[in-house]
Amino acid sequence: MQAKPSGTKSPANHRPRTKPADVRLNELMNAAEALFLEKGVDATTISDIVDAADVAKGTFYHYFPSKNEMLAALGSRYTEHFLARVEQAVGSCAEDDWAGRLRTWIRANVETYVDTYRIHDIVYTNHHHHDRSNQDKNAILKQLLGIIEGGISAGLWAPEHPRVVALLIYSGVHGATDDVIAAQTNNCTPFADSVADACLHMLTKPASGQSR
Repeated sequence: MQAKPSGTKSPANHRPRTKPADVRLNELMNAAEALFLEKGVDATTISDIVDAADVAKGTFYHYFPSKNEMLAALGSRYTEHFLARVEQAVGSCAEDDWAGRLRTWIRANVETYVDTYRIHDIVYTNHHHHDRSNQDKNAILKQLLGIIEGGISAGLWAPEHPRVVALLIYSGVHGATDDVIAAQTNNCTPFADSVADACLHMLTKPASGQSR
């Protein structure tokens, strides 16, 4: 076999070192999110985003047809991270402690919303009224309804309309948290506990013989 001339590199050494697609996508979205927070969505251009992510403009269009589609993807990622944080908190409770799981769900929702409301307001600008069937809300509502139904199965609660109660808790928790955000409260834990007390009261079984 003929030896390769000294200093000759194998073809593998000439291959460009590229990042995995999921890593590149995440970096692109991180760059956009940071710019949206700093400058606002309207003031941020696609050129700004690709410069910050250190990629070619074609890379952006490989993943997103426009800035609006990227914003939608950021919304889905926000919800995924929100759900994961709440699920992790709830997972620390005993499996059969349904009251504790609901209380923890409420506290985690309040604290996560307070911590992330700035990006929430960017990615969910039009969701609350213009997209009443939005899937991101339904995912969080499903998480809550699972806890309520677990408590019902355990005989802890007996609401006539579990989904209605879930909707009231969901809307109440997020609406009330807006008040804390506006007041710039440093410690939102006592507030979260008060909200949890009120929500648990909605689920408490009536005393025997008491009319509903």
